[in-house]
Amino acid sequence: METRQVLFDSRMFNTIINFLIDIPIFDSLSSDELRIVAKYMNFMDFKPRETVFQEGDKGDYVCFVAAGSLNVLKKNETGKQVTIATLNKGRSIGEMAVIDDFPRSATVKARNDTTLVILTRKGLDLIITNHPNVGVKILKGISRLLSMNLRKTSSQLADYMLPLS
Repeated sequence: METRQVLFDSRMFNTIINFLIDIPIFDSLSSDELRIVAKYMNFMDFKPRETVFQEGDKGDYVCFVAAGSLNVLKKNETGKQVTIATLNKGRSIGEMAVIDDFPRSATVKARNDTTLVILTRKGLDLIITNHPNVGVKILKGISRLLSMNLRKTSSQLADYMLPLS
């Protein structure tokens, strides 16, 4: 991924803070803690059908949809990419990438003009080092989200499985 960083002015900084307030991962953070987190984030813009990341890529950042929407694509048995989810404003993708070193599990493409707020693994590591209480809250938020996603996936799998007996 080519990083497209933009210089922060106070308006952009406040935009990120106002955006983060509505993201479940950050819902336990105070206003002052959100200000800390915002310092470690960047905006990125994508055009329609532009790839954010590819399945199998090394990942080291999580994306939060600030505007627009993303398609999440996964290869099926025949190798064709199928859309498994569409993520709109306020949703996130790539949470596992700031936790582990495994390759991306899906391809993500912009569905339309899309603005993402990005937190890199390095940024999260710096938050954890410099502001451990904030880092713990973020990690708990990511854990809650991943747990919720696993529960949902387990329920969906159960709906498709044949009874064993």
